[in-house]
Amino acid sequence: MDIRGWWRRLHDCLPARVCCLCGAPGLDGLDLCGACLADFPFNHSCCACCGLPTAVALPRCGRCQRRPPAWHQTWAPFRYEWPLAPLETRFKFGADLAAGQLLGSLWARQPRPQELPEALIAVPLHRSRLRQRGYNQAWELARILSRQLGVPLLASGLRRSRATEPQTGLGALQRRRNLQGAFVANLKKGTWPAHLALVDDVMTTGATLQACSEVLCRAGVGRVDVWVLARAAASF
Repeated sequence: MDIRGWWRRLHDCLPARVCCLCGAPGLDGLDLCGACLADFPFNHSCCACCGLPTAVALPRCGRCQRRPPAWHQTWAPFRYEWPLAPLETRFKFGADLAAGQLLGSLWARQPRPQELPEALIAVPLHRSRLRQRGYNQAWELARILSRQLGVPLLASGLRRSRATEPQTGLGALQRRRNLQGAFVANLKKGTWPAHLALVDDVMTTGATLQACSEVLCRAGVGRVDVWVLARAAASF
C-alpha cells in the first residue's frame, strides 16, 4: 500500500469532526459547521491601531489619536460577540482546550499582518492563577500561531510579578490602577527582538496590553504589536 492509501485508511478511522456549537458535521477539518462559521463575528472594519470595531476601517480611531497606546498596531480578526464569546469563555474558564484549539486554528487562517514580528510573547498569568487554572489561555493561542505562522514564541521574558484582582467588572481607570507595577521584563536590554507581537485572547479596555507594552518598550523592544483573538466594543 502506498502512502496515499495508508493515509486514506488512517483518515477513515478518525472520528468525524462535529461542530462544538450545534453538533452538526464539522467543516474543513474544524470542529465547526459552515452555518456557525458564517455567524462568526469577523472584525473586518476596525481601527488598525487598537482593533476597535468601526463603521469604516481607520488607521487610528479618535481615542488612539488623543491617547496613542504604547504598541504600534493591532491584529484582532474577530469581534468579541456571539458565537465566539461563549467559546472563548469555555476555553478560558471552563478548561475546554478543544475550544481553544478551534479558536486558535480559526485565527491562524485569517489574513495575517503584512509585517510579521521576529517573535511572539504571551501575556503572562501570575503563578497563583496559573496553578489554579492549569494553563495560560494566551500562551495556548500563541503556541498555535507560532506553529502555523512560523514565528518563534518566547517561553519567558515577561513575568507577572504580583497577583491582581480580576479585571472583569472594573472600569478603565480601575483596570489601569490594578495593573500598575504588575509586569516585569526578565530579559536584559539588548537581548530582546526588535519587533515583538504581544498575544492575548481578548482586548476590552486595553489596560493589560498597555501595561505589558510599556514594560517591553522600556526593556528595549523597538516595536510592539498586539495580537488578540477578539476585540470587545469598549475602547481603552
